[in-house]
Amino acid sequence: MDGTDAFYASLKSASPFFLMAGPNVIQSEEHIFRMCRSIKRITDEVGIPLVFKSSFDKANRTSAKSFRGPGMDEGLKILRAAKTTFDVPIVTDVHDACQAEPVGSVADVIQIPAFLCRQTDLLTAAAKTGRVVNVKKGQFCAASVMRNSVDKIRNAGNDRVMVCERGTMFGYGDLVVDPRNLVWMRDAACPIVADVTHALQQPAGLAIDASGGVASGGLRELIPAVARSCVAVGVDGVFMEVHDDPNSSPVDGPTQWPLRNFEKLLRELKAIAEVTKGKDEFDIDLTPAGDEF
Repeated sequence: MDGTDAFYASLKSASPFFLMAGPNVIQSEEHIFRMCRSIKRITDEVGIPLVFKSSFDKANRTSAKSFRGPGMDEGLKILRAAKTTFDVPIVTDVHDACQAEPVGSVADVIQIPAFLCRQTDLLTAAAKTGRVVNVKKGQFCAASVMRNSVDKIRNAGNDRVMVCERGTMFGYGDLVVDPRNLVWMRDAACPIVADVTHALQQPAGLAIDASGGVASGGLRELIPAVARSCVAVGVDGVFMEVHDDPNSSPVDGPTQWPLRNFEKLLRELKAIAEVTKGKDEFDIDLTPAGDEF
């Protein structure tokens, strides 16, 4: 596919990292344009390559009553318009194999949700679009599982793949980020991404109405701590959901980072990434220490 190899190469070589960022879900074209314009202005000023993110459908919501988005047809229309207007690559999710081809006609990166990271037909369909495929590690998976998901994509004829850490289930209603996974997933021999916002979810942690409906809670205040840790370990990309008014977001408000604080955090993460040697193997010397010590 024209340009896709060069785009993938640019992600792999991004220094100190690339960023996938945007509001969790498409609320309207006006909101997507406003967010894309603001986020791209900031990333251009800071000097971080941007892939703009938003979802046209949140098919894995905890409650059937929850907002899902505008749907694929309208959502892709909006994402295509943002891509053209702001000259920015796009990443968005697919939930079913039949979505891969139409999504691949717009998105530069097709994202596989964490809950679906082992779905062979979905991975294969995404691979066959020729687009870059970003596979989120399931909350229930060991890091070693991601090599298998990557192999499914490569076996379908697509080497343009990335894997993404977004936390591991800890009990029934919490996630933890194990920085060892960021190292162990390198066994997949592809770019490593850290999702620093979904990693702070507390699944089904909020009651939303008297009928017993629930939504995900989250620990927004810890996003900087997790993000600092991930870039220090040495990742190729950072995934961050950003919103101009998180408390009004119909999806995952508690784990979206405020636009007002976006530039300050991004500059700090860049500074950490520029001084860390997290991507380098440490040469551990186990020979006995001599008299010089």
